[in-house]
Amino acid sequence: MRRVAEQLELSRELLVVVGNADYRVFRDRLERIDELLRLSGLENDYVERRLAAWQAEGRSAAQRKGEPYAPPSGQEQARFQKMCRQALRCNLARQLTEKEYRKFSRRLADSPLLQRFCRIERVEVVKVPSKSTLERYDKMAPEWEIRELVNVLNRQAVTEAERLELAEALALDVYFSDTTCVKAPIHFPTDWVLLRDGVRTLMKGVKLIRRHGLKHRMPAPEVFLQQVNRLSMEMSQSRRRPDSAKRRKAILRQMKRLTKVVRRHAQRYVQRLQQDWKQTDLSEGQMKRIVLRLQGVIGQLPEAIRQAHERIIGGRQIENRDKILSLYEPDVHVIVRKKADAEVEFGNTLLLAEQRQGLILDWKLEQGISRGDGAMLPPSVERVKAAIGRYPRAAGADRGFDSQGNRRWLKEHGITNALCPRSPQQLKDRMRGTAFRRIQKRRAQTEGRIAILKNDFLGRPLRSKGFAHREKAVAWAILAHNLWLLTNLPCAGEALQKAA
Repeated sequence: MRRVAEQLELSRELLVVVGNADYRVFRDRLERIDELLRLSGLENDYVERRLAAWQAEGRSAAQRKGEPYAPPSGQEQARFQKMCRQALRCNLARQLTEKEYRKFSRRLADSPLLQRFCRIERVEVVKVPSKSTLERYDKMAPEWEIRELVNVLNRQAVTEAERLELAEALALDVYFSDTTCVKAPIHFPTDWVLLRDGVRTLMKGVKLIRRHGLKHRMPAPEVFLQQVNRLSMEMSQSRRRPDSAKRRKAILRQMKRLTKVVRRHAQRYVQRLQQDWKQTDLSEGQMKRIVLRLQGVIGQLPEAIRQAHERIIGGRQIENRDKILSLYEPDVHVIVRKKADAEVEFGNTLLLAEQRQGLILDWKLEQGISRGDGAMLPPSVERVKAAIGRYPRAAGADRGFDSQGNRRWLKEHGITNALCPRSPQQLKDRMRGTAFRRIQKRRAQTEGRIAILKNDFLGRPLRSKGFAHREKAVAWAILAHNLWLLTNLPCAGEALQKAA
């Protein structure tokens, strides 16, 4: 679908602000990012991709209804294009400022500078996106589309620096990679707490169904909530008693009985809702959403009960791959990194690859259990080659990436092996080489790049729920990071002024 012409809106001039250097730097950075979006064509590319998806969704909806497809009018398409531009800019501005939807919406309403960047500034009335609209903007595009935008930007920065008006092209001489853990927004996965969470979720769902007019004979849901809260407090305080082990087992047995009763009540309410939902004021989509939420917890509770029994009553360990860490985040794993601030973390493994100036070339958020750092290296280098058009000349990483297979793969593809060897003697021998020593010294900065991405762009903790949304949030953060990084590099005009 081709883009239609859009009418520009009148906007006011920004007030002159003096006495605040940080504001001036932030304003200049936003103006440079605005320029990069136009020069690189990322904004138009994003709009065209969204238009194509919008048209495909319209055709599919018409086909399901058995109706002929009616293409949108020019006015409707122009309105959609403006929304897509606003979505892209709001997502980038949110990554650079406030991560939470509500806080960013409030800041956007109070900042003429952000309003201008996000293209919502008007002479008469400024309509600021609400937190729900910002959430829809965040989840509008799939992860692969955002990755394509990053690849286009990286390729231009490396091979077409003049298009972005950079003083010099970025280097692709060395590829640096490392892994980290993106923590999921869950509490510490204590076994009996899973039972408490399950009872609370199921009883809140039952209360919701009863509020819409469907009831089944049972005690009030508040009674079960009070009981599980009382048992949770007793369990948390039992460690202070001399017979703590015996007491914890007794409390867990009570929690197991209560959880099984609650599960049976919730199953009956789910069946009643599926049969008689038309008697309520709920839509079919709302009904399915409630049923899906309750069935997800109902299906996991037997395994959660068994897990708590094995660990607390049986005193037996459970393999990490078999543990339920959260009733709501099935794709979360135990990651043992043995860091000073976190011996064990709960989340997903993230591979990050950068070049010498700090531009992030590639990333991969693992949905399953990581196969190890070494297995992630060749696919990552291949993605860099597909995005940029050529392999890097050398690859540097820590000893976790070193393996016989990786050494052989790098040699076959003509890439200098600068991976840190696992053998101390080999490392001592290779450190005599100037090039290897220089790459290993620079590799330490990749840890800092990871910290910048996680602290300043992703946020700690990353609040996105579900793996698909976390994966998308990582992609948006990397796009914003790379644009931010390019604003720190000298422009072609600045280089000419200095030369003069």
